[in-house]
Amino acid sequence: MKWLCSVGIAVSLALQPALADDLFGNHPLTPEARDAFVTELLKKMTVDEKIGQLRLISVGPDNPKEAIREMIKDGQVGAIFNTVTRQDIRAMQDQVMELSRLKIPLFFAYDVLHGQRTVFPISLGLASSFNLDAVKTVGRVSAYEAADDGLNMTWAPMVDVSRDPRWGRASEGFGEDTYLTSTMGKTMVEAMQGKSPADRYSVMTSVKHFAAYGAVEGGKEYNTVDMSPQRLFNDYMPPYKAGLDAGSGAVMVALNSLNGTPATSDSWLLKDVLRDQWGFKGITVSDHGAIKELIKHGTAADPEDAVRVALKSGINMSMSDEYYSKYLPGLIKSGKVTMAELDDAARHVLNVKYDMGLFNDPYSHLGPKESDPVDTNAESRLHRKEAREVARESLVLLKNRLETLPLKKSATIAVVGPLADSKRDVMGSWSAAGVADQSVTVLTGIKNAVGENGKVLYAKGANVTSDKGIIDFLNQYEEAVKVDPRSPQEMIDEAVQTAKQSDVVVAVVGEAQGMAHEASSRTDITIPQSQRDLIAALKATGKPLVLVLMNGRPLALVKEDQQADAILETWFAGTEGGNAIADVLFGDYNPSGKLP
Repeated sequence: MKWLCSVGIAVSLALQPALADDLFGNHPLTPEARDAFVTELLKKMTVDEKIGQLRLISVGPDNPKEAIREMIKDGQVGAIFNTVTRQDIRAMQDQVMELSRLKIPLFFAYDVLHGQRTVFPISLGLASSFNLDAVKTVGRVSAYEAADDGLNMTWAPMVDVSRDPRWGRASEGFGEDTYLTSTMGKTMVEAMQGKSPADRYSVMTSVKHFAAYGAVEGGKEYNTVDMSPQRLFNDYMPPYKAGLDAGSGAVMVALNSLNGTPATSDSWLLKDVLRDQWGFKGITVSDHGAIKELIKHGTAADPEDAVRVALKSGINMSMSDEYYSKYLPGLIKSGKVTMAELDDAARHVLNVKYDMGLFNDPYSHLGPKESDPVDTNAESRLHRKEAREVARESLVLLKNRLETLPLKKSATIAVVGPLADSKRDVMGSWSAAGVADQSVTVLTGIKNAVGENGKVLYAKGANVTSDKGIIDFLNQYEEAVKVDPRSPQEMIDEAVQTAKQSDVVVAVVGEAQGMAHEASSRTDITIPQSQRDLIAALKATGKPLVLVLMNGRPLALVKEDQQADAILETWFAGTEGGNAIADVLFGDYNPSGKLP
């Protein structure tokens, strides 16, 4: 593994913009030293500066870099997410040091769930490995690459137990088993945080989504959860507790309501359970726009009331809305929120910054400017070997009739299906800073394995779906799914002719990346009809048929099980997915994955 050795602080503070003399130094990373330091710092802060520490903002159209610069100058920002290059992160930290009064460092966060630049299998695939060493590898490589980009925190691991396959975010978790999810979540926290989140190549984790987000009724995104305390604490709470016991410094609070109360305004959940019973000392972060959603939930009368309810219920940081900065000053002035409550929230944020080592060196995860990569997406920054090894362990052989597998490399192989050559889809949801063009597709992986020994033919055969509404949904922000303009019958005819020229057919079918994602619940968990028609036509050729499934949830495969001679579950296998899948198809690696 290409770990770089840390040889002390990457850059001396003398080389950085001038810092506050009494704020930065070689502070001991102990709770006692931290508490004393933060207590003194809070005494120096104005009300507006304390409120600023509670703001977590995203760089984007709503907050362009120029606007963020002014907010940083006025001490109105505590942390930034969705910025993933050293150059951008350094520029914003420079602004803090040069422009703000107290120079309290920002921390930088991102959704690094299954890899940063090297994309590993989605968490369902990782769970299928039942291998904690694989989890450690993913955690350490992910943390290394994230920290190497200047990040301090990840919104991971996602440890929501999910038992309804209709839910789109099932792809992010470790499945339906409480013990497996707890063990994998704990291991991921330990791997990502290392000995300390202040270490050069470690990041602080944020266990999410607290709590019971995976139990939303009907599998509908952001829905309500209604369950008994016994079921809640036996089945759904243990993974969060395991992650926190492992030392996770943060908790992201869920968007759902639990037994009638939105988690964002649930003081029983956030104070009685999380703080008092479990002894959690880190920060709580609202999910994206969750404080605004309290109005729609009916828990708050208006924006000001939503802020009052959220802060008093135990939300420390507000993700991606302006509500805290806009309404907290008035709430403090009126006494509806006390200074003690504001100080408590700000203290938690400052505590984690201290634990990250940012008051020792605000640039600790950046290194000297001269070390910034010329090409952020350089091939040399990837960990392909580790990605391929973990991907192979994530694959599950569901069926192998009459020893259809392994395939012969000397054969003529027809590779068919809308996902066979999709670089984007093989990465899966929340693929962080991964670049699709660096992904290995199934078609490419098979070609790599066959080399000059055999022959590989290809036909797309079908679009992922012929449902225009679904296509429009998947492409609402960008062209995530490319639609072949040919008629369905033309595409099937081409695939059939290709299959007839082959010894065996490998059909790569399932879901597009965006069909197994946040806000992508499905009422029908079968393979889309366009692909089912393709499978039926391929079966009719009489050629041996291998189905390679690409999906982020369990699928209903009654008909496909009858049609296929072999079925390989690959989930979304990541950057090296195509090579790993080929390793299994040709018998170079014996599949050992099991359904989680």
